[in-house]
Amino acid sequence: MLCDHCGENEAVIHLTQIVDNQMSTFHLCEACAEEKGLEPGVNAGNFPLTDFLAQIGKGIGAEGGAAVGACAYCGLKLEDFKKTGRLGCPHCYVTFEVHLRSLLRRLHGGTQHVGKVYLPPDPTQAQRQQRLSGLRRKLDKAVASEDFERAAELRDQIRALEAAT
Repeated sequence: MLCDHCGENEAVIHLTQIVDNQMSTFHLCEACAEEKGLEPGVNAGNFPLTDFLAQIGKGIGAEGGAAVGACAYCGLKLEDFKKTGRLGCPHCYVTFEVHLRSLLRRLHGGTQHVGKVYLPPDPTQAQRQQRLSGLRRKLDKAVASEDFERAAELRDQIRALEAAT
């Protein structure tokens, strides 16, 4: 792909900007990117994430992991992912699942999201009902496990949310 600015050199920087809800994408060569104040010379290998990604697969043989080829859909190889830190398509998650699971486990301590659910400042009725049903489920679990302090907290949260509706 040629540079959008000069039209002569190969584009190495792909810049996406959103201004006033209008998205525009520019493909620039190194020289044009420097003119616009971008840093095309940044080496992806200098980022700690790429160093961390390079650790993927070390010791896999001892754990019984199989060698992974390229993604059947986009052709991305595990080595390419280690270098760039980017997957090529949604099918890459399936192809590299074993490696991604261990990576997520090391980064986040688990492979499933555990945490708070975002509730906007002015939630819609459906969001309030969803939040209420989640709190009621937690209340049932707290009562079943005889965690009455937690149950009392959840009851108060439910009452506050019901009063707001």
